Order: sequence, then C-alpha cells, then structure tokens
Amino acid sequence: MNVKIILVNTPQKLARAVDDITRADVLSIDTEYDSFRYFKEKLCLIQIHALKTTYIFDPLGDIDLSFFTKVFRDRKKLKILHAADNDIRLLKRDYSFDFENIFDTHRAALILGYKQLSLEKMIAQFVGVELEKNKKMQRSRWDNRPLTDEQLIYAAQDVTYLPALYKAQLAKLRETNLEEAALEAFSKIASCHWQEKRIDHRGHMKINGYYSLNQKQKELLKKLYGWRFRRAKEENRAIFMFMPDKTMLDLVQDPQNVREYLKPEKAEKYGLELEHIIKND
Repeated sequence: MNVKIILVNTPQKLARAVDDITRADVLSIDTEYDSFRYFKEKLCLIQIHALKTTYIFDPLGDIDLSFFTKVFRDRKKLKILHAADNDIRLLKRDYSFDFENIFDTHRAALILGYKQLSLEKMIAQFVGVELEKNKKMQRSRWDNRPLTDEQLIYAAQDVTYLPALYKAQLAKLRETNLEEAALEAFSKIASCHWQEKRIDHRGHMKINGYYSLNQKQKELLKKLYGWRFRRAKEENRAIFMFMPDKTMLDLVQDPQNVREYLKPEKAEKYGLELEHIIKND
C-alpha cells in the first residue's frame, strides 16, 4: 500500500489535515472503536483519506475535531464509507456531527446483489487489490496509547481504496439503473442515530442452565441479571467481562458462599452488594 499516513497529534499536523480536507471534494471515512470490552462502544480513531494522504485522528487525545461539523454537513463534499451505520452513529453520539452526501459501499454492494459484502471482498471484486489484513487487529486494543505502526497501517487500509471502489460501484449502479435506489438508501443511513443499549427483560431465561434451576433460583438469577446490566452500564464495561453467566449461575446455586465465586478484587468491591441482594431475595 503506497499511501502517506499521518497521525494527527500536533497543532501543525492538524493544520495540514484541515487544509487538505477542506480542499478535497471526496473524503473516505472510517472509525475504529471498541465494542468488545466496553458496555458503551468507545470511539478510538477517526480515519480520513483526503487527496493523497490518510489522516488518523485520535478522539482520545487533545485535538480539536470541531472543524468536522462543517465538513460532514457540506453537500458538495462526497463522503465515502463502508457499512457507515455504526461510524455515523458514534460520531453523532460523541460530537453531534450530521452527515450529508454519503456513499456507503457496503449498501451499494447489497443493492447490486452481492452476497459477500466485506470490504476486503468488495475491493478485490471491484478494484482488483487484495488487502493484507491481520484479522487479529480487529480486536486490537485501539484504546491503548501509543498506537503501533501495525495499527496505523491497518486503520489506513480501510479508507485508502474507498475512492476507487466508489467509482466502480457508481458505474455499476448507473448501468443497472439502481443509482436512485442507492441514493435513497444512503440518505436513510445518514440520518441514523445511536441508541442506548437496553436490557432484555427475558434475557436471564436465555442463559444456559436456566431451566435446570428451581423457582427460587430462577427469581434470584433474574435479580442478578438486572443488577449486572446496571452495574456494567455504570462502569462502562462489557457485560460478559463484568460478570460471566456461569458466575451468576454459581451464585444462585450456592448463595451462602458468594465470595468463593468472585475474584478477590471483585469480592472486595461487590461482595457486600451481592450478599445484600441475595439476603433480600
């Protein structure tokens, strides 16, 4: 991949990025976020390819990103994304950015009737380039700093080939008289909003082992299920990392020995709280 990558982490680099992005008629956009370890997805990077450079912005740093407000609303600038829904939702959630004139290469491929919709498949199909992507990087610790060179290269790949992919897909949409349908779909995607995760009030019944419990144990599991959701949300930790299903099952089956099923730090932090819930069951 022959492209210049700049991590925007100084005022000077920001000034250059703003200049290029302001002058560009076409922008490729992607984000890296962590939805694995956090209850509420954590936005970790914003990648913008403008002219011949890919700029990587760090939302966790001190860079002022407010200039994007005008950029993303500019109807004269085309914004290309792949599977834009989550990117747009998170950028709206964290910065209140609005989007006009987007092209979603994932939705375009779907409208064109393709079944394999990953970015790698689309770029290979339409652009003839095989991306060399390390699958392990998808679960990379994008929230850790400093970022590695491997992370920066991985993040840049997702936007570098989007302009070429867009041109090929647009030609295909016009050839098949599907451009209007695609534009309508893109408009709906641009108007999407982030929604807070809500508890599934029957979710405790889906836990493996639920139907082997007696009625009292089932009722206690329901209480612990609700408590886990609330506490994971408060601490912004992934639910399964906060407390696995198996631990809750152990607790409801042996409620007199709560601390035996918790790691020491969790026993110290939540032991009394859990004992109180169980005592009042």
